Amino acid sequence: MGPEEIEKYVLKTTTELRLRGSSKRTIESYLFFIKPFLESIQDPVTVSLDQVKLYLADLIDKYSNKSRSLAVSSLRFLFKRVIDRPDIFVKLEVPKKEKKLPIVLSTDEVRNLIDAIEHQKSKLIVRFLYSSGLRVSELVNLTPKDLDFNQNIGWVRKGKGSKDRLFKIAESISKQLQKYLAKHPENKFVFSEEEPMSVRNVQFIVTFAARKAGITKKVTPHTLRHSFATALLDAGENLLIIQQLLGHENLETTKIYTHISQDQLKNVKSPLDRL
Repeated sequence: MGPEEIEKYVLKTTTELRLRGSSKRTIESYLFFIKPFLESIQDPVTVSLDQVKLYLADLIDKYSNKSRSLAVSSLRFLFKRVIDRPDIFVKLEVPKKEKKLPIVLSTDEVRNLIDAIEHQKSKLIVRFLYSSGLRVSELVNLTPKDLDFNQNIGWVRKGKGSKDRLFKIAESISKQLQKYLAKHPENKFVFSEEEPMSVRNVQFIVTFAARKAGITKKVTPHTLRHSFATALLDAGENLLIIQQLLGHENLETTKIYTHISQDQLKNVKSPLDRL
């Protein structure tokens, strides 16, 4: 298929996704798999199921089950909404997602990670991440108007799934955050001036601090989100509350933290001891 034809289908797909309220990130993820698929075929209107399977089979050694599930979803959307051939995916199985327990840090490890950071803005960013449980993409897009220091709450505007949600501002960083913003009245975003701080920059801050603190686990900004959820669960917080704070649409997603909350297991009292 030629470049012009490919661009036509890319534009149609983008338009359909935007009409359904899909985020920029979702659109980019779908096109990541749709573009090379279109490049590998002659005509999507006449393409066979076997050709689709060959493309997906080529992804097995390159991507995880989760990514290949996304590839299937992307092509299913293409055929159902853009090409109007929903029949082609009826017999196609979606790869099962690998169920991996998230990596979490203990309270001591989080403390050591934060203490290893010398730069005050970087330290504030990491403390904010851990205290709020925000995704790094949500953190970098926060604006000063999203924060209410009278109630110590904040709002994620159009987070994952294009939904607004509330989060707590920890009392231990509230005043520090207010002082920081007072020194930077020009900031359009909480941690940057004109444009959102890059996600990669935040990732570097966290991974560098983890190495400096001597933490051998693979630590990313999302590790702090996992650690936030597990710490709340260990403290006896209601699972439904944690679900709302994390912005999980499905409670089953939040329940994964019940498998890694060791403190709750240790504190279970035997029925015999209650006699």
